[in-house]
Amino acid sequence: MKLLTVDDSKTMRQIIQGVGATLGYEVLEAEHGLKALEVLRKSADEIAVIMLDWNMPGMNGLEVLKIIKASDDWKHIPVMMVTTESEKGHIIQAVRHGAIQYVTKPFSPEELANKILESLGMGEL
Repeated sequence: MKLLTVDDSKTMRQIIQGVGATLGYEVLEAEHGLKALEVLRKSADEIAVIMLDWNMPGMNGLEVLKIIKASDDWKHIPVMMVTTESEKGHIIQAVRHGAIQYVTKPFSPEELANKILESLGMGEL
């Protein structure tokens, strides 16, 4: 199984790639929402968790989340918001639309690893 990280920051995608590798997962990357949907069309059956940034050019993370959760083919994939948006209203919106975790940046690699494992139903490190 693979993880999908959707973030316009190359540095953030590399950090998440490293955490995923530590957990033994291959990490697919998308730098914006439209690319994420393209990756999902090709590889959804291999993706165990999606990590989604809120602030991206074009389509924001909440819009991508809504599309994922409205799709019969993708709605079963757990989605984690991984973002600098820490306002309570943003968190509530994301959870209402189907996000199962909300991780605010900056985070420690261990915190992210634990949230990924929780999203997969595996507990913590």
